[in-house]
Amino acid sequence: MNCEQAREQFPDHLRGEIAPASRSDIDAHLTGCSACREELASLTAMWAKLGALPEEQPSPALGARFHALLEAYRQGMNQAKRDASTRVTLRAWLACLWPREPALQLAIAVVLFAAGLLVGPALVQDRRSHAVDIGSNDRALGQLREEVSSMKKLVTLSLLQQQSASDRLRGVEWSYRLAQPGEQVLSALLRALDSDPNVGVRLAAVDALHQFGTDGTVRQGLLRSLAAQRSPLVQFELINLLVELKEKGSVPVLKELSQRPDLDPTVRARAEWGLQRLG
Repeated sequence: MNCEQAREQFPDHLRGEIAPASRSDIDAHLTGCSACREELASLTAMWAKLGALPEEQPSPALGARFHALLEAYRQGMNQAKRDASTRVTLRAWLACLWPREPALQLAIAVVLFAAGLLVGPALVQDRRSHAVDIGSNDRALGQLREEVSSMKKLVTLSLLQQQSASDRLRGVEWSYRLAQPGEQVLSALLRALDSDPNVGVRLAAVDALHQFGTDGTVRQGLLRSLAAQRSPLVQFELINLLVELKEKGSVPVLKELSQRPDLDPTVRARAEWGLQRLG
């Protein structure tokens, strides 16, 4: 059993619903794998904290609505499975969203729990008529989308603050999943562009900010960063991006760069090219 196979069994292991043979395989794997032992220990601690939370007492109407939504979800999944060309398994979908760091897993679990408390009241049927209100369903779905968006922002910000460069790169990648990143995420990406010690993270931040290039704050941040950057690779990509965005405000910065004798010759030539393109 490898690490991936063992981690797939952790949820059943925590619930005590794992077969004896699988438990023996996991125990044998844990004996020789310290990383999986640490992850299981973290998950166990998180499981205990979640178990200590006070139980909510949903109303019967909420339970009925939940089961109706669950049944609709099951029907949708069955239809998706019948279409082999577009079938996506629930496990694969969750694997894309769920980070492997225990700290982030705990943060997401808390956010989802809070989301349930916020959305729950919106799903309760009217006590007088007990009729299905389509407008209420739309509002509830809207709230769910907002909570999922908030969760994605939380994961993005958390990853961008990690010590590992690979984790920060994953944080930049998560920003692509945000249609509306908000001021906090944009500020975090601009900070990564300005001061991240890893050049790869800064280059990834340039690419990520491209999708938000219509935002005035982003454009100003790109200009400030170009003037302060010391990495020729990052300078080169910033010039390309500003020219693609047709940012006329970059002309003074490009002129200053083209006249700097200490600048990398390739970057200086690119600055001159940018001035020609922006006219």
